[in-house]
Amino acid sequence: MAVSESGGLVDGKIVLVTGAASGIGRAAALLFNREGARAVVVADIDVDLVQETAELLRADGGTALALPVDIADRERVDAMIARTVAEYGRLDCAFNNAGVAGAPARTADCTDENWHFVINVMLTGTWLCMRRELQQMLAQGGGAIVNTASVASFAASPAMPAYTAAKHGIAGLTRTAALEYVLDNIRVNAICPGATMTRMMRDNAGAAPGMLEQIAQSQPGRRISDPLEQAQAAVWLCSDRASFVNGTLLTVDNAATVGGTMTHSERADAEGS
Repeated sequence: MAVSESGGLVDGKIVLVTGAASGIGRAAALLFNREGARAVVVADIDVDLVQETAELLRADGGTALALPVDIADRERVDAMIARTVAEYGRLDCAFNNAGVAGAPARTADCTDENWHFVINVMLTGTWLCMRRELQQMLAQGGGAIVNTASVASFAASPAMPAYTAAKHGIAGLTRTAALEYVLDNIRVNAICPGATMTRMMRDNAGAAPGMLEQIAQSQPGRRISDPLEQAQAAVWLCSDRASFVNGTLLTVDNAATVGGTMTHSERADAEGS
């Protein structure tokens, strides 16, 4: 296990990261390892890429377990937590990061299929993960959960009704659980990323000539976040250094929500998990 010279933020912890095949999830998995995690369980629906993440962790001196998981599937989520506990005995930190953007359309034009796809993965899937994580953490006496919400958790995103509803919902789940379990030694927080250079961003925005530069220039800081910058916030929130931080929606957006310069399409295309 790789540990930073000053002592790892999550020394000896058992960590779970969903959406770990790429982007913020992969960056977080690698950082958890470098900050001293005893083992990192990486889960994603993309079997090949999540295995690649596990291989990167092992190459960096870590212990990793890769699990193919669709977080919208309750049985697969339950099996994910059960396998984690069977392998390592407990679950100290969970980063619920998996998500999808869905197809852009105004509310009246959003299809049933798109609505249910986005809500099932992002909102129901996050709740399914939280439910099992909370049950395990209650049984073992504590833990820390971090969800990936969004700057879209605070504002409307025209043409992205399901996405916006899901991100608002994740914010509500985060705050509700934080209040419910504050006396059980369980902290629940969320990061709210702004524009971040993920695979989702490249797939959605990168196809249009000049779109990535346009998104960068729309930001107050005139740049797009690296996934590591989001991962650093998530790892810190999971750590004991954030022991009095609970129920927080931490914006990691370089003042984008303050400046309000990002359009709805740029926000939805830019984020990614």
